Amino acid sequence: MKRILLIILFIGALVSCKNEPKEEQQVAETAKDSLAPVSEEMMETAIIYEANIRQYSPEGTFDAFTKDIPQLKDLGVKIIWLMPIHPISMTNRKARGDLDVEDIEDPEERKKYLGSYYSISDYTAVNEEHGNMKDFDELVETAHENGMYVILDWVANHTGWDHQWLKDHPDWYTQNEKGEPIDPINPATGESWGWTDVADLNFDNQEMRKQMIQDIIFWVKEHDVDGFRADAAHSVPTEFWETAADSLDNYKPLFMLAEAESPKDLFHNAFDMGYNWEGHHLMNEIAQGKKNARDWDNYMKKIDTIFQDDDFLMNFITNHDENSWAGTVKERMGEASEAMLALSYTIPGMPLIYSGQEYDMDKRLRFFEKDTIQKEKGRVYPLLEKLGELKTSNKALHGGKDAASYEAVVNSQETQVLSFKREKNGEQLYYVANMTGEPVSFTMELEGEFQDYMNDGSLSIAADQQLEFAPWEYKILLAAGAE
Repeated sequence: MKRILLIILFIGALVSCKNEPKEEQQVAETAKDSLAPVSEEMMETAIIYEANIRQYSPEGTFDAFTKDIPQLKDLGVKIIWLMPIHPISMTNRKARGDLDVEDIEDPEERKKYLGSYYSISDYTAVNEEHGNMKDFDELVETAHENGMYVILDWVANHTGWDHQWLKDHPDWYTQNEKGEPIDPINPATGESWGWTDVADLNFDNQEMRKQMIQDIIFWVKEHDVDGFRADAAHSVPTEFWETAADSLDNYKPLFMLAEAESPKDLFHNAFDMGYNWEGHHLMNEIAQGKKNARDWDNYMKKIDTIFQDDDFLMNFITNHDENSWAGTVKERMGEASEAMLALSYTIPGMPLIYSGQEYDMDKRLRFFEKDTIQKEKGRVYPLLEKLGELKTSNKALHGGKDAASYEAVVNSQETQVLSFKREKNGEQLYYVANMTGEPVSFTMELEGEFQDYMNDGSLSIAADQQLEFAPWEYKILLAAGAE
């Protein structure tokens, strides 16, 4: 009897030991998967951050950016968009002006030019200047641990001239009458865009499409990324993106951003969000006195006729293209900068923060060379914290597929003053701004007691009360007692 009891105890011990690793493994898997899948609910309150790894830090590495990911929570960031992280082609690499690297004789001078992020030589590798694949995986893991999703910039329209596809499959590229691959052509003029550092891909070739989709899947399946920003999405056939999205759905829900703002069908079968380019350019023009508040009201009416109710756009006052080529926020918007930043957070859609914007960056980052963002908190960082807190907590600022309503509020100076109301599930918010460089006096069809959110104060508005706003003054008003 004693012997039988010992055998039973021994077997029990073995079973117990066998189960322990399984329990540990389950805990580990739970920790790894602790970030909820991408969802429409997440998109309502999300803020997206565009990370320029090369210029973000003096090192220009994944590791340098990774260590700062936890503090992005202070700004309410939910999605990190990484600009292209792939190896960059040396052939036809751009330097300055019209010069390529090959045009520069001094070998030391040549080293300065790192090429365009968008001239990719290998879709399934990382640029060694940023680190290795392990470093990249740690970046993704850190983001997930801090409740953030990571999406990659995907350049489908073209590759760099060093890409292996050019050697193995020249027929995968657009060719001239001599059968030579060419750089991308402007379909409206038939002339080169001037992107001579890249070769145009031929989307009539089905084998190329299949391989491209496999390369996209690689990053989801092997490196747990959460979606993609499609560069020049409008230059690639919509059905390609739809096929890619169908294939990716087999792995996990993803967030898909299109660098495009039309046509409507670009969204529903392939993308979640597009670019608010027209709105951005209108902000610049209002800031420069070329357009006015009435033009903004007309633009918002136009949006209602172009897009369906569950379409939404990314709002921004800067990004990598605007900063390097069109100018800094201050250059383009001047004293209107803060009012436009607040506008980008309060209209329907998802606001974008570009690397360095949070640190009052007032220089154009060099595009083909190493540059560095100075990380000193000034005026903008606390503004982004405060706007981020409101965007992520107030239903009246929901901006995704089930966005809060947007309604213009009538005022007596409709060319000078922009006033509108956002509302959802009983929560209301008002944005009121003087969209000129001159003081303005006006009345509004609005009365009551309000919290002056950005100034931590209160504001009482009586019927027909005359309001005085300084140049570019704005207010975000909440019902008194609201948070």
